[in-house]
Amino acid sequence: MKKLLFFTLFFLFAALPVIAQIEQETEQDSIVVGETKIDSLYREDQFYLGLSFNLITNTPTGVDQSGFSGGLHAGFIRDMPINKARNIAFGAGLGWSVNTYGLNLMISEDPEGNSIFEPIDGDIDYDTNRYTTYLVEVPLQFRWRTSNPTSHKFWRIYAGVRMGYIYYFKSNFKNGNVQIKQTKVPELNRWRTGLAFTFGYNTFNFHVYYSLNSFFDGKITGTQDDIGLNTFKLGFMFYIL
Repeated sequence: MKKLLFFTLFFLFAALPVIAQIEQETEQDSIVVGETKIDSLYREDQFYLGLSFNLITNTPTGVDQSGFSGGLHAGFIRDMPINKARNIAFGAGLGWSVNTYGLNLMISEDPEGNSIFEPIDGDIDYDTNRYTTYLVEVPLQFRWRTSNPTSHKFWRIYAGVRMGYIYYFKSNFKNGNVQIKQTKVPELNRWRTGLAFTFGYNTFNFHVYYSLNSFFDGKITGTQDDIGLNTFKLGFMFYIL
């Protein structure tokens, strides 16, 4: 996963001089219509804020999602148009994301410090069992839109990948006076990679994300079932210049 992130960033930044050259070849940076000065080198959608409902897929036998699972996403994407009309572009940026997941897979550890992954029996009435993740992310996009220099209302389709790193993880199980918290889980895949797709018009844009790698590398305790767990996020994305 680290190699994938390195090579993606390498090719991205290798392409930046080419994109810069395309912009330098533009004859002028503004035009005047009547008394209005119009920026012909405009950029679009460089700040973003998103809300998502997080679904969990690829679950082992006995593991189900429960309660609300959601996410908050924010960041900056450098818009880099590649054609004269500036409605086709690449985007690369840096973001931050916090996510919660409610499910019935409890994480604990044995006396030797080994992780234990156990589905909670359906007959047990527990208070909460929730995972929380905090990530730094690198979104990479190919962008198409119906924009022009005079209007910020347009259709957009943005597709690409979002890579991230979980810098903080917490699982929290609570049942009455019993509480089990885990923050260091060796089986956790901290490097995250997923496909992202955004489409919409003006302010409201639907956003879809699917993780390509699972949350955990390991087995359910006492069985040979892979823990797995992939995330599928549905929500809205808001863009600001």
